[in-house]
Amino acid sequence: MSTTEAGRRERTTLSMLAAEAGVSLSTISKVLNGHADVAPSTRQRVELLLDEHEYRRRGTAAKGSTLVELVFSDLSNPWGTEVMAGVQEVAHQEGMSVVLSPSSARHEPSPEWLPGMLRRRPAGVLLVSTEPTAQLTERLASRSIPFAVIDPAGELAPGIAAVGSTNWAGGLAATRHLIELGHTRIAAVSGHAHQLCSWARLDGFRSGMGSAGLPVREDWVLMGDFLPSGGRRAAELLLAGDDRPTAIFAGNDMQALGIIEVATERGLRVPEDLSVVGYDDTQVATWARPRLTTVHQPIRRMAAEATRIVLALAAGEAVERQRLELATHLVVRDSTARPTA
Repeated sequence: MSTTEAGRRERTTLSMLAAEAGVSLSTISKVLNGHADVAPSTRQRVELLLDEHEYRRRGTAAKGSTLVELVFSDLSNPWGTEVMAGVQEVAHQEGMSVVLSPSSARHEPSPEWLPGMLRRRPAGVLLVSTEPTAQLTERLASRSIPFAVIDPAGELAPGIAAVGSTNWAGGLAATRHLIELGHTRIAAVSGHAHQLCSWARLDGFRSGMGSAGLPVREDWVLMGDFLPSGGRRAAELLLAGDDRPTAIFAGNDMQALGIIEVATERGLRVPEDLSVVGYDDTQVATWARPRLTTVHQPIRRMAAEATRIVLALAAGEAVERQRLELATHLVVRDSTARPTA
C-alpha cells in the first residue's frame, strides 16, 4: 500500500462516509453501534462502505465493559458444557459476566448476531468451532472488538487468535492402544466432514495403522456427526455381518455411546467382542457402562486460554502467543480389551 493510500484511509471520516452513502451522520453511527432502527438495505450499503474504506473506529468496544460474549451453535452436549465452564472460570476471576449467543449457523455466527452484539458492547468475543469469514473478521476489527476461536472448524487466516488441541496425536494414541492390545481389524468413525478436527483424528488413525503395517479398509472408515445417532448409523453398517471389525475408534464420546448401543442390541459384548475408544473424555465417558476408554481433550482449558487471550487483547496488552494447541492423552478404562481368539 502506498503512502498516499495510507493517508487517504487515515483521513476517512464518518462525515465522508455518510455523504458517500447518501445517509445522515446519525445513521452511520447507528450502523456502527448495532442499532436496530436502520433499514436492511441501508445497513448493507453502509457496511459495504465501511469495509471498502477499511474504516476503524477506535474505542467502539465499551471501555470497562464487564461482558464476554460466547457464540456457540450447539450447547446441547457435554462438550459444550465443558467450554462454558472454562469461559466462566476465567470470566469470574476477572470480574466479568458471560453472554451466551446461540447461533443457527454452524460455520460462523448467524447474520442477525452482529447488530445485537454491537448493542451489548462486550469486551471481547469467543467463537466456538467456527471458521470466521474475512468479512466478519473485518467488521469486528473495525469496531475494535477482539475475538478468538475455540477449536477452529478449518484453517484460519493469519492474525486470528485461536486455541485448539493435538487432534492428530489423539487419533494416533487411540489407534496405537488398540494395536498394542492385539487388534488388527480396526474401524474408525470420525465427525463432521466440514471440520478440520475430524480429518486430523482420521489422519492420526491412518498413521497408526500404517506405522504398524496394518491395512486400512476404506469401507471401515466413516464420517459421522459427533452425536449418538451418528455412531449408531455407522455401527449398523460396520456390525451388519460376520465380516466385522474387532475394534472401533469413535470420533467422540457421544458417537462411542451410539456404537456401544448397537453392539449390545446385536448381542456383542463390549469389550469382550468389540473394543471401543472414544474422544474428548467428557462426563459421559465415566457414566457409560462399560466406562469408556477415550482420548482426553482439554476442552475446559482450551476455553479458558482463549478467554484469557481475548481479555488481554481487550485490555490493550501484547499477547505473545495468539495460537495455542494443547496436548491430548489417552485415558484407559473398561471399553477396550484384547481381542478374543
